[in-house]
Amino acid sequence: MGEPMRVGVVGAGNISHQYFRILSSLSPSPVEVVAVSDRDLPRALAAVEVMPGARAVPVDELLAADDIDVVLNLTTPEAHAEVALAALASGKHVYGEKPLAANLADSTVVIDAGRKAGLRVGCAPDTVLGTGIQTARKIVDGGTIGTPMSATAVMACFGHELWHPDPEFYYRPGAGPLLDMGPYYLSALIHLLGPVKSVMGAGSRLRPIRTIASGPRAGTVFQTEVDTHVTGILEHESGALTTLIMTFDVAATKASNIEVHGTAGSLIVPDPNVFDGECKLWRAGHTGWSTVSPAAGFAGAGRGYGLTEMAQAIAEGRPHRASADLAYHVVDCAYTLLESAAERTTLSVESRCEVPPLVPLTGCSSRGK
Repeated sequence: MGEPMRVGVVGAGNISHQYFRILSSLSPSPVEVVAVSDRDLPRALAAVEVMPGARAVPVDELLAADDIDVVLNLTTPEAHAEVALAALASGKHVYGEKPLAANLADSTVVIDAGRKAGLRVGCAPDTVLGTGIQTARKIVDGGTIGTPMSATAVMACFGHELWHPDPEFYYRPGAGPLLDMGPYYLSALIHLLGPVKSVMGAGSRLRPIRTIASGPRAGTVFQTEVDTHVTGILEHESGALTTLIMTFDVAATKASNIEVHGTAGSLIVPDPNVFDGECKLWRAGHTGWSTVSPAAGFAGAGRGYGLTEMAQAIAEGRPHRASADLAYHVVDCAYTLLESAAERTTLSVESRCEVPPLVPLTGCSSRGK
């Protein structure tokens, strides 16, 4: 392996700790974090304590630095496009947290800027590259459940204000259950069943006032600005139909995160918000669920594997899996579904994307091809 790609991180909030834990543990690694920036300087200083050799700097200094090849954009959704565009204008590749941008127009601008500059744009979620979703995909691709006909996808919780100390951004444009948690499910569904060609949706916000339940701001009340319960039907190009429920308004559920049903069997797919988990298979004509051993994906993966896979793809001159085109299609599906919910009609999804190659079963110390 050649010299690692040098990474500058913008945003040292909650999610950054998961990235730093993984990126600091990989050896050898195709990336090296050399700088961290945050509007709250103490958070950046705390971050570099767990990233030996990294420095805490202002955003402008990070973007101008000559020793940074790629910017890891971990800001809140409303800042995703601004930071990504500034990084691309500075001649740096970008890998960001989901969604690609807070709206479809900004997502288009980011993709166009990356193409014009000849730079890579990658985007979470990379959870789909773990053994959970990749094993499920190998089962589907291999024809074990026959021709996929339908799927269900359910994300149900009572709201992030129960655990997050500063949850307001989850309830602003660019977030909500569909834009915050939906990308995990939509990305997994695209890997499993292919691109989406049309959607029909409905949404509501029947609990508009939320109260922070933990942390120093516990008891603080705020108002939601987006739908907090979104449901819809996705028609994939393959002809399969997915029933989707994304909600911050359900206390508990026994529904599977994702199920895929085919002409020869059914598959329970693990939580797409994590990298591993058990796949369970029921073959037509048999009785009972059987657990499928991991058969594809990065074993022992964590947040940051999408970035490291992109770095290795750049070095090898091949497309990276957590691509901007897939992330754009996810955002397009989400916003088209919200538009469909508002108009109470079926709408076509204009974009398409290539489904990335299956990830072979790969040990936790290697990225694989």
